[in-house]
Amino acid sequence: MKRNPALQDLSREHHDALKLARDGKAAALSGDGALIAALAARTVREFEREMEAHFQEEEAGLLPFLKNAGESDLVWRTLADHAALRALAKALRQPDGETLRHFAEVLTSHVRFEERTLFEAAQRHGFAPTDEFSVVAAPTPAAAPPPAAPALHR
Repeated sequence: MKRNPALQDLSREHHDALKLARDGKAAALSGDGALIAALAARTVREFEREMEAHFQEEEAGLLPFLKNAGESDLVWRTLADHAALRALAKALRQPDGETLRHFAEVLTSHVRFEERTLFEAAQRHGFAPTDEFSVVAAPTPAAAPPPAAPALHR
């Protein structure tokens, strides 16, 4: 299915996430402490600069839309992945090869899930941005991250 224009920017960001995951996994498997430290620092930087804003965009509009469309299981899977990735990114402030490998695997799985399942469901249900949500509006860097347990109810 061709990607809905409302989801194209989010989908493009997934490409960068997959490159980061590939590089992180390679560094973790290399066992090279300096490479692991460099990729852990890059991961934390990219998470804070790009991925957190990406997650917040999804959590502000796409996920409530899908919840209202009856896709609660997909919403909860997405929120669980976001929480896991936030925790792993925070843990990577102390570089560790196993944590970096795990982050890379979770990120890869998450991106594949969103592309193959979450975004497809959004398109089937006719997702389009509204005044309350715009896929191009990113929060400012000073914005506080959302709570660990978002206030969406099953």
